[in-house]
Amino acid sequence: MTRRDFLQYGIASFAATTLPLPAFAAFPERPIKLIVPFSPGGATDVVGRLWGERMKPKFGTVVTENKGGGGGVIGATEVARSTPNGETLLFGNSSTQVIIPAIADKPPYDPVKDFQAVYIMAISPTSIVVHESVPVRTLKEFIEYARANPTKLSYGSAGAGTMTNLSGELFKELIGVKDITHIPYKGSAPGVADLASGHIPMMTPNVGGPLLQFHAQGKVRILAVAANKRLAAAPDIPTAIEAGLPGMVAANLNGLFAPAGVPKDIITALADETRAAMADPKLQDLMIKSGFEPVLDSGPEAGQKEVESEYARWTPIIKRLGFKVEQ
Repeated sequence: MTRRDFLQYGIASFAATTLPLPAFAAFPERPIKLIVPFSPGGATDVVGRLWGERMKPKFGTVVTENKGGGGGVIGATEVARSTPNGETLLFGNSSTQVIIPAIADKPPYDPVKDFQAVYIMAISPTSIVVHESVPVRTLKEFIEYARANPTKLSYGSAGAGTMTNLSGELFKELIGVKDITHIPYKGSAPGVADLASGHIPMMTPNVGGPLLQFHAQGKVRILAVAANKRLAAAPDIPTAIEAGLPGMVAANLNGLFAPAGVPKDIITALADETRAAMADPKLQDLMIKSGFEPVLDSGPEAGQKEVESEYARWTPIIKRLGFKVEQ
């Protein structure tokens, strides 16, 4: 299932099964503006738009705006500086809430102090993938191959400064090979297409529907997922830890955030309705088939702790790697 199929089917399903309810008295009368700080069609955009469609019967009009640029910094900064009345929200991910603040010399916002997490909806692990022409079948074999042929390899990512870029750099450090060249794309989709066509030998993308399809067709090999547990959509693929590479955990969290200072009753209402939506088996199935790991037990407190934990975990790694956004 492609991300476009996921979005279209999901919205149609929700429109057919969700009955309108009165808006919460605590919520603003004006439309909610949901900022997705990335280009249309990506993983975060897809989940964000599904959330917006599901919330319209609950809260009234939800207008989703894509404001890409700077790895998500432009859109996230706008939300951080907006009036904290619940009318402007961010559908962000690890790039906006963890990586940007950690790599910037003068961060435009503090991910903990300037935002309030509402709900982490999904986790999207990165992966270690090679073209079918690379003569390896396992992650262990690939590590040996990379160490023997470092200058022959390059890896693609969804863009400079993204979690997929950071995942690639972490992989290079863990295996002790610095000469693998980074090739940034404008999103995962063109990179995955180039990988399947053999234009690049390796990629560290988030796992998604198209990648799983190419893997099933034998065009690429997903050697491992950079997660703590195997994916529900691909239980046959080992984690990098299982495959012998401890520390190789790199996943995008995707979720809803509000600027700090939004009244607690509004945050609670948003979180409660999001949790109710996540309990829908149809939504869970759609997300799993597209490579997402749905989060069913999140909320403001749990979401805030998740961001703080990821920020604390990644900041020293980023500093150690000397990780910067490539110009």
